[in-house]
Amino acid sequence: VQLQAYGGGLVQAGGSLRLSCTASARTATYYAMAWFRQAPGKEREFVATIRWSGDSAIYADSVRGRFTISRDSAKNTVYLQMNSLKPEDTAVYYCATGRRGLVAVSTGYDYWGQGTLVTVSS
Repeated sequence: VQLQAYGGGLVQAGGSLRLSCTASARTATYYAMAWFRQAPGKEREFVATIRWSGDSAIYADSVRGRFTISRDSAKNTVYLQMNSLKPEDTAVYYCATGRRGLVAVSTGYDYWGQGTLVTVSS
């Protein structure tokens, strides 16, 4: 499975962006698709994850209430709607998919996209 993430860019604090991640092939509904991010000089951290079935999702505390993860199964695409962006949200955002369910650690995912840069200016 190949993943293509896109939609990053430069936005002012308080603004919004929507990231997209398209998978090259359909995966089973029990697979989960996640977003992680990595800021300069920091470790990669979990952002959100959702099952392809769409029946459940979990979020990191730092983004809950501001970010929304969703999926369009017909398009093999998962989205991350990011609202009320803060400078500390600046990072390269990666999408990933795996069969271990809704896990918040990077080791729970088998396939990764190339990342898309989000920069939030103050």
